[in-house]
This record gives sequence, structure tokens and C-alpha cells, in this order.
Amino acid sequence: MTDAIRLLETLERERSLSLEEYRALLDAWSPTLAAAAAEKAVAVRQRVYGNTVFVRGLIEVSNICKNDCLYCGIRKSNTACERYRLEKDDILVCCEEGYALGFRTFVMQGGEDGYFTDDRLCDIVRSIKERYPDCAVTLSMGERSRESYERLYEAGADRYLLRHETADAEHYARLHPSTLTLAERMRCLRDLKEIGFQTGCGFMVGSPYQTTEELAKDLKFVEEFQPAMCGIGPFIPHKDTPFKGYEAGTLEMTCFLLSLVRLIVPTVLLPSTTALGTIHPTGRELGILAGANVVMPNLSPLSVRKKYMLYDGKIATGDESAQSLQHLKERMASIGYRIVVDRGDVKR
Repeated sequence: MTDAIRLLETLERERSLSLEEYRALLDAWSPTLAAAAAEKAVAVRQRVYGNTVFVRGLIEVSNICKNDCLYCGIRKSNTACERYRLEKDDILVCCEEGYALGFRTFVMQGGEDGYFTDDRLCDIVRSIKERYPDCAVTLSMGERSRESYERLYEAGADRYLLRHETADAEHYARLHPSTLTLAERMRCLRDLKEIGFQTGCGFMVGSPYQTTEELAKDLKFVEEFQPAMCGIGPFIPHKDTPFKGYEAGTLEMTCFLLSLVRLIVPTVLLPSTTALGTIHPTGRELGILAGANVVMPNLSPLSVRKKYMLYDGKIATGDESAQSLQHLKERMASIGYRIVVDRGDVKR
């Protein structure tokens, strides 16, 4: 434990460890070590962002996807998935409702649906920015060409979230079809950052075949890439995928990794995800107490929320809903944090 605490102190001070040191720190996980990491992470987050929690209005625009990622409930091979797509007017209604509730960031997330061409997506982004110039638009619409990303940025999109899922090429290949490669995912992330987006990466915790070696590579990549955002959530299997029999990732290790990422990138915008709330009733609060500072209530129409099932058991009604924002504020206040009406940009 003493060696692990020393590594934690080094990470807090230097914001960097070697790959071997990251692995040793992960292998040394214990409740005591996790508590020490969380204490340090919260202190760092307090210095940068205080006790504020930023909210993002999540709009799940489509569950149609051309890809066949083995872990994903909306993979194209899942014939049991009831498909849907929101039109521009539907998305603008979500934004209107969200703005009235106090949201100042809208996150458009969807499968890689060919309907959302550059022309259509740019038109939607421009319309949102014209109606709500004080709001940020975040996109999470998968792998696209550099030209596409440039057009979206010019249209007014502020942020782009593209989880890398795993920073190990062999592991990536075991989770995805051969048409998808880690090299291409990394190309996209580099392009996004170079273009000027507040760029987010991220990874699953406890995914099939994952060891602490892969997680150490994820942490090293985060250290080197220095993302503006980082989405970390536990792997949860879906019954209609090849990984239906696998165990879910754990709340404890996910929160530990949230703390480590906060120490690596003190300014990072770090969500406490819906997946954490899925595997534990107070999972989102525990994520905040581990160093996260973002929550993403759902602005999608109630009629489609249960159709955007990336994993089994995903919360689709209730406290994940933007309409339950007051209850969410009360839950955050109960642990000493306050939700603010703010774009919540990354600190530079």
C-alpha cells in the first residue's frame, strides 16, 4: 500500500506516470487506495471548478447504425432493436424544452446513421446556435472525415465526444468488426483536436478481455492526448450481442479511474454517467465524489428513450430525465454540490 500511495502522490504532483506505474497502481486497488485517490481528485477539482456540477441536455438522435461493434445494443446486426430517427424539428423541440429548464449545452448523440449527412447535420447545428447563441453544442456522431469535422466546426459545433473505447489495438480488434480500427479512431481524435473542438475521448471499464494492462494504456493515452472531456463508464452487457454473458464492470474500479483521470488532467470535463446510475442507485453521486463534474440528463422524447439501449437495464425514465432536474439538483446538494446554469466550458 505504501508504494501505491507514493505512486498516487507522484501522479498528483507530476500528472504523469510510466505505463508500468499506471499498471502497478491499478493492480494495487483497494478501498483505502480508492478513497485516497478520490480525496486528492476532489481537491484538484475543487481548485479548478469549485463545487459546481455542469449539466448537459442529452438528445439521442438515432439508434440506426452502420457499424457492428460487438458490445453495442444498437449494432446493425441486432434485428430485435426497434429503430428510430429524430428529424430536425424533433431535435429543436428538445432544445426548446431544455433551454426552458436551464440547460446551456445540448449533446446530440447517435449511431453512425447515414441520414445525418454533413448538410443535414450542419443545418441542425446552425439552427440550434441561431436560436440559442448562449448555448454550446456537443456532437457524438462517430467517425467522420476530417472535411466533415471541419464543416461541423464551421457550422458552430463546440465540442465533439468520440470514445476511443480502448487504447490497445489488439483489444480494440476483439471488440469491433474488422472494418473498424484503433488507428482510424485515433485519426479522428487527432483531427478533431487540431480543428479546434473541445475534444473528448473515453473508455469502458471491465469490457471483455480487458486487463489492467489495457486500462493502463488508456490512462497513458489520456495523459498524452490531454482531452477536454473524458467519458468513462462501466461495461454493461446487452442481451442481443455476442457479449451477453459477460459480467458488468464495477462501480468501484470505474470511480477509481475517474479519480485518476482527474489527477492526470485537472481541467477535464468528466461526466458521471448514466451507466453508473444503472449499476448502483447512487452511482452518479459516487462518480461526483470521485472527481467527476458533469451529469447528462436525457432530453430525448420519452417515446424513444427505451429504444436507445446501448446496454441492458439502461435508465430510460425517471431521474435520468431532464424533466426531473429539480430532484437531480437535490441529490447533488445532498452531497455538497450545486448544479449551475452554465455552458460549462473547459478551463484553459
